[in-house]
Amino acid sequence: MTVQDVRDVLLWCLIINVGLLLWWFLVFSLAHDWVYRIHGRWFTLSEERFDAIHYLGMAIFKIAIFMFNIVPYIALLIVG
Repeated sequence: MTVQDVRDVLLWCLIINVGLLLWWFLVFSLAHDWVYRIHGRWFTLSEERFDAIHYLGMAIFKIAIFMFNIVPYIALLIVG
């Protein structure tokens, strides 16, 4: 596997992960009440706690995208 192949894989991973993050944000913001009702059936959560959990999850996912996709992609651009 060449450096170019790894860069291509990282780029596609980045595109897919950002797409998932945007989908999560859109579903969370546009269908908030529906998602809260579904999760409310399974777990006893206040709406504030539910929002905080999703906000934290999105933040952790965004940090993971930076650490595992963007930074290695930029490093490979610099190296080769």
